[in-house]
Amino acid sequence: MTGAALGATRATVQWRAKLARPVPGLAVALLVAAAATAGGKLVPVVGGPVLAILLGAVAGAVVPGLRGWRFSPGYAVASRPVLQLSIVVLGTGLSIQQVVHVGGQSLPVMLGTLAVALGGAWVLGRLLGVRGETQTLIGVGTGICGASAIAATSAVLKPKEANIAYALGTIFTFNIAAVLLFPPLGHALGMSPHAFGLWAGTAVNDTSSVVAASYAYGGDAGAYGIVVKLTRTLTLIPIVLFLAVLAARKQAGGRVSLRAMPWHRLVPPFLIGFLAAATVESAGWIPESWHAPLSTLGTFLITMALAGIGLALKPSDLRKAGHRPLLMGAILWIAVAASSLGLQALTGGM
Repeated sequence: MTGAALGATRATVQWRAKLARPVPGLAVALLVAAAATAGGKLVPVVGGPVLAILLGAVAGAVVPGLRGWRFSPGYAVASRPVLQLSIVVLGTGLSIQQVVHVGGQSLPVMLGTLAVALGGAWVLGRLLGVRGETQTLIGVGTGICGASAIAATSAVLKPKEANIAYALGTIFTFNIAAVLLFPPLGHALGMSPHAFGLWAGTAVNDTSSVVAASYAYGGDAGAYGIVVKLTRTLTLIPIVLFLAVLAARKQAGGRVSLRAMPWHRLVPPFLIGFLAAATVESAGWIPESWHAPLSTLGTFLITMALAGIGLALKPSDLRKAGHRPLLMGAILWIAVAASSLGLQALTGGM
């Protein structure tokens, strides 16, 4: 065998080994995601994605070998590339036409509650000592769309697993509270189905929880709440782009101008994919029969990514954070819910 042939053979072996390295961890994350998806159908208020990080953390604690070096590369692939792919796939469920149909009445409420969530996260983070990645993740998750927003933001910031888990746990806690409390509160306030759908769509985090709360209310609250929620999801684009720019400047030590940075560090490729998917959907090029399978696929990919994060999570990292992130999430949740009602009253939506 010639030297060139021997070199090519070695390169092929190395390439195959590199491809095979993540397989064990990905397989475990896939199994956990499948179990979480099945469990999420039984308990839809919890949902598969949140259940995945919980099951992953429990499995890693019960079977310490799952946190070994053999599985770590697969968890890393699940928590980064798979996570980014999930955001692209979920973009197929968004249509620019839906944003237009929501109307000008709901936009002030959506933008106002987003400002309350992000501004409140900044203020409360300083007061409670919840800074950095956890502060940002809780603010974005509360202001935009729960687990999906945390997933998209994590793809840019690349935070520690413990920070992601804390943010998801906080969002999960108040999603449950919203599903249980919002419908009776809405009836007590005498809200119309349209007004309740706007309230749920702007003040409840995850899409599954918006569906559960708004359809429980009755009337056309469910349909309107979903449209508001999808429109709210579009605010991910400028927020993630802004965070990507900040992350790029931070990595460069703040000394490099934005013009000198490569475009892929300023505009994450997955965000371009998200926009492209939404554009294709807006053009009507995605058959109606594909929508449900694509939505299921996107949710499963997020579930698999969060399973990988949970499997790599160390409980000791969670204990260090204490109760302050949960307190911050509680205050933010109440502030967003109250501001949504207040803005509706000001704009005549109730």
